Amino acid sequence: MATDEIRKDLRAAVAARQELGPEYEPEIIDAFLEKLDARAAQRTTVEPVHQSTGNTSKENDPGGLALAIVSVVAGIPITAIAANQEGTIAIIICWGGLVGVNLARTMSRFVSRN
Repeated sequence: MATDEIRKDLRAAVAARQELGPEYEPEIIDAFLEKLDARAAQRTTVEPVHQSTGNTSKENDPGGLALAIVSVVAGIPITAIAANQEGTIAIIICWGGLVGVNLARTMSRFVSRN
């Protein structure tokens, strides 16, 4: 994914190539690639430190939000069916199962990180 800074550097490299001509193209390309390599190296040195702090972000928790949303959406018809068929006890059991699934996933992610 290209960031604004990378786009800006690429535009500058293209503009420099247009001004200087094709004889400087290899040097311009090499300078641009060196900037990209430096950014990639910086990211690889920063990422392990971020992961070891225990911070949870979207990158570190794929599917967590999706599971929560699906659980709530599935809970609506399950609640209606349980209430119609058996009553309050069935509703409690159904929601207990949904909470259990989400809790089990959260606990497994916590245990796998430590």
